[in-house]
Amino acid sequence: MFGRNRDTEEHAPTETETDLAHTGKSFWERVWPVFACGAGLFSDGYVNNVIGSVSTMLGSTKLYGKAYSGSKAQQNIGAITFAGTVLGQLVFGYTSDKWSRKNSLLISTIILIVFTALGAGAYGAGGNVQGMFAALTAYRFLVGIGIGGEYPAGSVACSEASGEMKSGTRNRWFVLFTNVMIDWGFVVGAFVPYLMVVICTENHLRAAWRISLGLGVVFPLSLLWLRIKLKEPEEFTRESMKYVQIPYRLVVRFYGLRLLAVSVLWFLYDFSVYSFSIYSSAILANIYPSDAPLTTIFGWNTVINLFYIPGAILGSFWSDLIGPRYALASGVFSQGIVGFIMAGLYQTLAKPENVAGFCVVYGIFLSLGELGPGDNIGLCASKSCATGVRGQYYAIAAAMGKIGAFVGTYIFPIIEKAGGSNAVASAQYPFFVSSSFCILMTFIAIFGIPNIGQDTITHEDIRFREYLEASGWDTNQLGLMKDEAYAGRPTMGSPGTETVASGEKTSL
Repeated sequence: MFGRNRDTEEHAPTETETDLAHTGKSFWERVWPVFACGAGLFSDGYVNNVIGSVSTMLGSTKLYGKAYSGSKAQQNIGAITFAGTVLGQLVFGYTSDKWSRKNSLLISTIILIVFTALGAGAYGAGGNVQGMFAALTAYRFLVGIGIGGEYPAGSVACSEASGEMKSGTRNRWFVLFTNVMIDWGFVVGAFVPYLMVVICTENHLRAAWRISLGLGVVFPLSLLWLRIKLKEPEEFTRESMKYVQIPYRLVVRFYGLRLLAVSVLWFLYDFSVYSFSIYSSAILANIYPSDAPLTTIFGWNTVINLFYIPGAILGSFWSDLIGPRYALASGVFSQGIVGFIMAGLYQTLAKPENVAGFCVVYGIFLSLGELGPGDNIGLCASKSCATGVRGQYYAIAAAMGKIGAFVGTYIFPIIEKAGGSNAVASAQYPFFVSSSFCILMTFIAIFGIPNIGQDTITHEDIRFREYLEASGWDTNQLGLMKDEAYAGRPTMGSPGTETVASGEKTSL
């Protein structure tokens, strides 16, 4: 199995290995850092999904029509956020390891707030429409950088903070405050444009699309104060490589194949899922006549996105029950089977009178994806690597996912065009491709991802320390307090040695 050795299998944790769960803190004191670190991913779901409906508004004949739909702006505005997100993930992945989890998260939040607001107010010089599209494209790129910081800084800190939750529930809390939040962002990102069109009517779509984008600042603003109050996670305090040169050669040798497996999984999943979500409004628009009201299209789009939620919530419990590796594999395999069925029945499902059936089957397809890879890829990425390099490890895997999403927004139209004049084939091909990837992902998950238990973060830190020591690297350098409490500390290479956390000694 990729990245595994004889020490990877979980052993029964000792009392001190789970000492983070016995800190004497109240439930609220334990859970609010998990929420504050992870819940910002709601903005990722909202910002990425709302643009699909906003793009439909911009291309409406009652607004910009061919000036938008006939230009490259339609494709660029929908996809450029992903490019910014990749850059943000890589930059903040490094800063979250070498500077600060908390401060990296704060800066990414501020970037997200500022450029989401500017995007809502995008304006071309002299009222030029193409200039406005260019400005909106630029702001969406910068918004992506802010979103990118949520992944390595927020999700990694969330996984570390979840170590203080009760054993047997830690995967659940991580999923509920990361992927479930993304999915609620998708739902709200579909519902808000619907609500805005109902309120503003189709005669005032300029107001509708700007308000839809602008409301994206509300949630990160509400999290800002909690994030200011955050402290660095305990695991980061103890195992950080902030003050030392990271031995990247040793890191690649130890984690390279495992990182490759996680990255390929994330690439394939986002390639399909993000592309489908962005084009869900377009899929429904193709089912309905061209003169169908936007409220009808956006209403059904909201229904489709609601199917993310049950899969994600059930998957959080499923992950604790059987472990992230098998939860991922079982969910994605089931999704692949449903995808093949959906492709085969598309000609029937695509009829306007069967739109309810279309949404149910498509919704089950999406829900199974959330139960499996949606919930567990980030969990695997955040808990299958040592703390000292976790931000960069997670950032690379997540960036590969976003690259998959970015590529998918360009490739899916090409896949559809391969059907030629056959409208049914054009719609079936993307589902055949996505379902085939699901089966491939099942094998990668089973054979490429290690078992991840409730205390995997602790075990990974121990394994990595032992590996570094065996390679001649001085592990006494690790930790944010190395100059005070860590100087001269014994190594962790043998049972009974001691480590220091926040000035207290506990035997391992």
